[in-house]
Amino acid sequence: MADSAKKEKKAVNFFDGVKAEFQKISWPDKDSLLKQSIAVVLISLVVGAIIAALDFGLQYGVDFITTLKF
Repeated sequence: MADSAKKEKKAVNFFDGVKAEFQKISWPDKDSLLKQSIAVVLISLVVGAIIAALDFGLQYGVDFITTLKF
């Protein structure tokens, strides 16, 4: 019984700590959140396009090299 009570007290203390930390968070306003979300999506698309271009270029180069006949 004592172990169960200790576990419950630890769980309550943990969730009290989580609640206290969440109250310290400064959440962004709607406009800032929208701008940051758009920036993340655009940067992700640009980086994805760069990686795709490098992948196709390297694939073409490797295919070219491997098909050479001496």
